[in-house]
Amino acid sequence: MQLLEQIQKYIPYNSQEENDKKILLQWLQSPYDIYTRDNETAHLTVSAWVVSPDRQQVLMIYHNLYNSWAWMGGHVDGEKDLLKVARKEVEEESGIKNLVLLTPNIVSLETLCVDGHEKKGKYVSSHLHLNVTYLFEANSNDPIRIKPDENSAVGWIHVNDIVTKCSEPWFVKRIYSKLIDKMKNY
Repeated sequence: MQLLEQIQKYIPYNSQEENDKKILLQWLQSPYDIYTRDNETAHLTVSAWVVSPDRQQVLMIYHNLYNSWAWMGGHVDGEKDLLKVARKEVEEESGIKNLVLLTPNIVSLETLCVDGHEKKGKYVSSHLHLNVTYLFEANSNDPIRIKPDENSAVGWIHVNDIVTKCSEPWFVKRIYSKLIDKMKNY
């Protein structure tokens, strides 16, 4: 199923997703390329919410750019198979290879504001990440490792500790709490 059709069929969980679904659909139906970073205003990204089998822990990284514990993910960079990108990002950012996809469906939608920042010595202007999230399970005993150019730590965070570990209140309130609630259904 094409991404446009997947998002059209997606049933929003709350008002944030309802609004962000409209924005994602507008961009997907626009004449602009949102699959690459060539579109400096808005482009597609994908995230992975990786949970332990008992659903008590989430695999997160300490993101160097945001100085916070965060989910894993990245730019789709022209790839149309967003699920493939989500899996690749988890492997790259954490070293986890044995992922179990809990549902082939999109589990969350977000429009994320990215502040202007320096990356590899070049200034990147503020822009939007049109984000799609997938849900995976992994064994919390599998080996993990950092990806030094992106994160300085990787760890299994207990769901009750995400509020104190993450330094981005909007993410905790609007995204992570929603994903914690949603993962109970799988």
